[in-house]
Formats: sequence, structure tokens, C-alpha cells
Amino acid sequence: MTNADQLSRRERQIMDVLYRMEEASAKEVMEAMEDAPSYSSVRTLLGKLVEKGHIDHKESGLKYVYFPLVGRKAASQSALSNVVKTFFADSPYLAVNSLLDMSLNKLSDTELERLDQLIQARKKSKSTKK
Repeated sequence: MTNADQLSRRERQIMDVLYRMEEASAKEVMEAMEDAPSYSSVRTLLGKLVEKGHIDHKESGLKYVYFPLVGRKAASQSALSNVVKTFFADSPYLAVNSLLDMSLNKLSDTELERLDQLIQARKKSKSTKK
């Protein structure tokens, strides 16, 4: 599969639809897109995504049903890694700090506690590996 950063805006929109729906026909993709291009444009973009190795299709009656080839978790980790590398000097610390600055007032006490528990678990895991 090629890198997600090599996708056009429309291709990323289609990938988002396919991740949400898990699989969809060209018509279903078009209907799920905000400000969708024409049906023929959606079909062309789906074909390009197949060529690039991001999605595949299967026949379902008289139509093709498209689906992502890489799981959403793997794709999101790849995308996040790219963002951290590009915008945060490859520093997870800087990325997390920025996320916390953006959403501090939006995080509930429960979510903050969960974050603290994750950090403590990572510390404990790291110290047992030494």
C-alpha cells in the first residue's frame, strides 16, 4: 500500500467513508460524501484507489462493493506517525502536549484519569523491561 499522504483530498474523503461503512458501492460512497463530485468522478477515484493499493472490490450482483485493504487502526497509526514526524519533530511528547493544550477544557476528569493510568502503565512496563 502507498502512503496515505499521497492521497488527494477527495481520495481521503472516500477512504474515510469506506472506513466508516467498512464496504460500500460507488453510489453509497457518493451519497455519504459531503459535497460529493459526480458519480463518474467517484467511480474514477475508486479506480485510482484500487490501483494505488488502498482498496479492493468484489462483485455484488451487478455492482462492485469497495473495501479498505488496511485496517483502520493500522491506517490511523501510520497517519498519526506521519503527523508526529512532520509537525512535531518526531516527538510524541510535543504531539501529546499539543493535543492536551487543544482539548484540556474538553477532557472530562474520567478521561484525564484514564490518560494518567495509561502513562503509569507505560512507565511500569518500561521499568520491568530493563
